[in-house]
Amino acid sequence: MADPRALFDLTGRVACVTGASSGLGRHAAAALAAAGAQVVGVARRAEALDVLKAEVGDGVAAVAADLSDRDGLADVARAIAAPFGAPDIVVHAAGLNTRQPADDVTPEGWDATLAINLTAPFFLSQALVPAMKAKGWGRIVNFASLQTWRAFPGGIAYGASKAGVAQMTRAMAEAWSPSGITANAIGPGFFPTELTEAVFADPDRAARNAAQTCIGRNGTMADMDGPLLFLCSEASGYVTGQVLMVDGGFTAK
Repeated sequence: MADPRALFDLTGRVACVTGASSGLGRHAAAALAAAGAQVVGVARRAEALDVLKAEVGDGVAAVAADLSDRDGLADVARAIAAPFGAPDIVVHAAGLNTRQPADDVTPEGWDATLAINLTAPFFLSQALVPAMKAKGWGRIVNFASLQTWRAFPGGIAYGASKAGVAQMTRAMAEAWSPSGITANAIGPGFFPTELTEAVFADPDRAARNAAQTCIGRNGTMADMDGPLLFLCSEASGYVTGQVLMVDGGFTAK
C-alpha cells in the first residue's frame, strides 16, 4: 500500500495558477507551494503577485499577463515555463462575472466573460499540454461554479461560461487522459472572494446562502485545500473528467 501522505506530496512538481493575485487563486497558489510544488502565479496585477511572492517565498514566481488576449496565450505559456520549467499542473482560477441581467447583456460583457472563463483555460492548457504529454503526467484543474448547474439572477453570461467549463473538462479528459493528463474541475460554493464581495457585504444574503447548504455555512479558504491537493496530486490518478462541487452541499438540496 502506498504511503497516504506521499499521494498528496507535490515535491518536484511545477504548478501554474491563474488568477493568483486574489481570492481562491491566490489561496490555491499558496496551498500548492505548501505541498511542495514550485508555483508560477499568473494575473494582470503585477504588484499583487509581488505580495504573493514575498509572503510565500522563493518557490513562487510571477507572470503578469492579460489572459483575455487569446493571441498572446502562447507567449504566456512560454513565460510560465521560464522560471522552473514546463508545469506539470495548471489550475485555472482566473474568473470574471459581469453580473448583467439578460436584457442588459452587452456583446462586450459577454465576450469578456467567455474570454476569461472559458477561452483562456482551453487555449492556455492546449499550449501547456505538449510538455505534459512528453512527461506522461499532468493535472488540469478548471474552476466551475454553482452556476454550472443553477441559474442565478444577472448570471447568464457567467453561467453559460461555467456550464461550458464542465463540458470542456470532460472533453479535455477524453482528449488528453490517454497521455497521462487528468482534467477535472472544482465547483466552489460561496467563498469570501473579490467576486462575491457583494454577497458577503450583505449579512442577510450571506446567511440565506449558508442556510441553503447541507452543512449550514458558507465556505472558508481552508475548505478548498483538500479537494485542490487531491486533484493536483497522485491521489487522483484514476479520476478524470469530473466536476467536484466544494459547496457544502448547496447543489445537493
